[in-house]
Amino acid sequence: MPRVILASQSPRRRQLLGQIGLQNFEVLSPAADETYDRALTPDEIVAELSRRKAEAAAALVDDANAVIIAADTMVFLDDLRLGKPRSEDEAFRMLSALSGRTHQVRTGVTVVRGGQFVTRVETSDVTFRPLTAGEIRAYIRTGDPMDKAGAYGVQGKAALFVEGIRGDYFNVMGLPLCLLGRMLEQFQVDLFA
Repeated sequence: MPRVILASQSPRRRQLLGQIGLQNFEVLSPAADETYDRALTPDEIVAELSRRKAEAAAALVDDANAVIIAADTMVFLDDLRLGKPRSEDEAFRMLSALSGRTHQVRTGVTVVRGGQFVTRVETSDVTFRPLTAGEIRAYIRTGDPMDKAGAYGVQGKAALFVEGIRGDYFNVMGLPLCLLGRMLEQFQVDLFA
């Protein structure tokens, strides 16, 4: 197995890599420019940002055989990006907008090895059941939505809001494992070895 490097500090992404059998990977959190042209499509945004993270990590690693994994996940409602809320009021507005509706979670994934970059995008549709103002406020009091895109994490109490997911569940957590597995195969990383 080659040296594997995750270009992310996300605890969820670390957990997911461990789930598919990657135990001895390294973690880097390189600084990458996360601004983007507003004219880009949602898919283009997450692809571009994941590639920048991968490029920044590759510049720090002096090992052509290393496999670098980078990802960027965003929540979109009607193609408008919902970032991490900056206040409880903003979290309330985001969750109210998601109530009873379907939104998209998009993740750009870039894998690099030996100077070869491959970038792909995964999209999952997430449908929330209708939420009451009281439920939203109670959820916000848990503190969970404040560091999460779209003001929720599907792996926590917000699971109570999710009526359905069409697409990769793990994508909603921040790393589409099926897609990543296929990408790693392209780089001769055998997860079943």
